[in-house]
Amino acid sequence: MTTEDDVRGKFSSLKSSMDERVTRLWAGAEAEAMGHGGIAAVARATGLAIRTVTAGRNELRAGASTESIVSVRRKGGGRRAHEVVHPELIASLEALVAPATRGDPESALLWTNKSTYALSTEMFDTYKIRVGDKTIARLLREMGYSLQATQKTVEGAQHPDRNAQFEYINAKAKACMKRGIPFVSVDTKKKELVGNFKNAGREWHLEGNPEETDVHDFPDQGLGKAIPYGVLDVADNSAFVVVGNDHDTPRFAAKSFETWWLQMGRKRYPATKAIHITADSGGSNAARSRIWKAQLQAFADKYGITVSVSHFPPGTSKWNKIEHRLFSFITINWRGRPLRTFETVVSLIGATTTRAGLVVRATLDGRKYPLGEQVSDAEMESLNLLRDSFHGDWNYTIGPRAKAA
Repeated sequence: MTTEDDVRGKFSSLKSSMDERVTRLWAGAEAEAMGHGGIAAVARATGLAIRTVTAGRNELRAGASTESIVSVRRKGGGRRAHEVVHPELIASLEALVAPATRGDPESALLWTNKSTYALSTEMFDTYKIRVGDKTIARLLREMGYSLQATQKTVEGAQHPDRNAQFEYINAKAKACMKRGIPFVSVDTKKKELVGNFKNAGREWHLEGNPEETDVHDFPDQGLGKAIPYGVLDVADNSAFVVVGNDHDTPRFAAKSFETWWLQMGRKRYPATKAIHITADSGGSNAARSRIWKAQLQAFADKYGITVSVSHFPPGTSKWNKIEHRLFSFITINWRGRPLRTFETVVSLIGATTTRAGLVVRATLDGRKYPLGEQVSDAEMESLNLLRDSFHGDWNYTIGPRAKAA
């Protein structure tokens, strides 16, 4: 059956050799062959107007022939494309979607959370360029964007400063990378049961010889849960994952960050005096966690490095770079494989790679991280913590304290 991608490929090959009437009839024929929904699919694939595809299909149904009296415009006739009339249109559209763009910057697959209708309105309000939503959609496809489903992109109610915080983090990332300051993304991956348990996904095996696992996934039959905490160096496309086996506490998160610095960070940035961290608002590295801040202060004092932190707004954890540039590939790498031991977990994480050249190292942390640790008001007052003028609850800097004489 002909697909939308097939039509797009055909049109790309044939459009230079077809005049207006032949293009219309060809599009109508493809839509007729595709059946229900064919007109819309052909219009999306070719960029032709739906009424043009419909007209071509209707002409064919009416028995179109070379004797039909149909006007055909000369080559190059008709209205010029918007991007020809307004050469600045593409750059203006990129400026509008860039701060709200999601996905890997190195990937050809991007998507935006702004609708084509909103972009059309914003284009006129900002740049005084009047352009329709369908033209916006066509230009986005040509720029490498794709239409994505909306499931699991918003978790809970949206904070009114949500987009402003994204733009703030984006500006910080650009500034850090330009100055050679490490810009890292941190988070805890979903905990995994360790033992002879079934793992989702499939792996190639000889026919009739699958991996045999326990029928039931009872935690008490296993070795416990693996807690992978990752640190992704966004600019270097490298990551370090510490696998814990006790509790996912703020102290564990901070120790994992320190392990990244000792094992990878200081070798990559030997002269740096600053590091910028992006993290979720919840979990072991929560924006409100006193222990997290106190542990970062200990790191700053120990190594003489200023640590800046930017938290993503509540309910937006999927926007964290580490989610789709590291954790998703770890899941792919161990799919269908039972995580029988902690050593297996560490080995599979360390073997994770991507086409973009991601380098991952992993280690096991067997230390205990008890729950219930507290930080007093006096300890908080002693921190060298400076909150940013914009959302100081999400954005703050912790500098080294002066050592006592």
